[in-house]
Amino acid sequence: MRQLVGKFAVSERLACRLVLLQRSTWFYRAHGRDDTALRMRLRDLAQARPRFGYVRLHTMLRREGWVVNKKRVHRIYREEGLMVRTQRRRKRASHLRILPPRPTKPQDRWSMDFVVDALLDGRRFRALTVVDNYTRECQILEVDVTLTGRKVVTALARVAQRTGYPAMITVDNGSEFTSKALDAWAYEHGVKLDFIRPGKPVENAVIESFNGRFRDECLNAHVFVSLHDARKKIERWRIDYNEQRPHGSLGNLTPVEFAKKGAEKAISEVQNF
Repeated sequence: MRQLVGKFAVSERLACRLVLLQRSTWFYRAHGRDDTALRMRLRDLAQARPRFGYVRLHTMLRREGWVVNKKRVHRIYREEGLMVRTQRRRKRASHLRILPPRPTKPQDRWSMDFVVDALLDGRRFRALTVVDNYTRECQILEVDVTLTGRKVVTALARVAQRTGYPAMITVDNGSEFTSKALDAWAYEHGVKLDFIRPGKPVENAVIESFNGRFRDECLNAHVFVSLHDARKKIERWRIDYNEQRPHGSLGNLTPVEFAKKGAEKAISEVQNF
């Protein structure tokens, strides 16, 4: 049609007749529908019913009065990543099924991982790194020779006493994070555990980025003669990172300055309201 109209300067009516095309088809323009409300409700249902597939979720939507066909529900269901795992896995009370939204305030989401290094005598130690995804503040750097699931829970409980509990924590599938101790602690305090897919560290990019800075600016820059020495130097670096080091993604503010600025803005909005 475009070639006929452009090259031979014929009318659209004649071009449609020559290529045997209905004029209504040529002039049709797709009109996208706003699926925001449907997406939100489908996510809520999938979160409340973790083992329901799209067929059963479609039935529940129809019961609630949604006039929507099964194909549309299936399309949104796949786009939102709500597919039910068919592989049998150990039961987890605090597992998050839906894709987590972007954090909009402190404590919305933390990220957690491990970093390994060695003392001067060659003995290896591990550091548990925990970062707030919104403020980029490092909540804790727990250093020990071994860090089991119970030790991770003890460290998180200590942080929660100071800052409060996060809504969710993004972690990989390491044995410490899939442990019964962490799962029970998270379930007890209403914290959702967001497990990334195996072999996809990019899904936990915030903590991976932090770990790179931690290794480059702290671990590679110091020699640790003992575990006590490592704890002192690493904690000193953590405080400097939070309070003195400018962060590019925060407009060159430090994490503490960014958190304080956000708190002042929230107070101002409440007072104006």
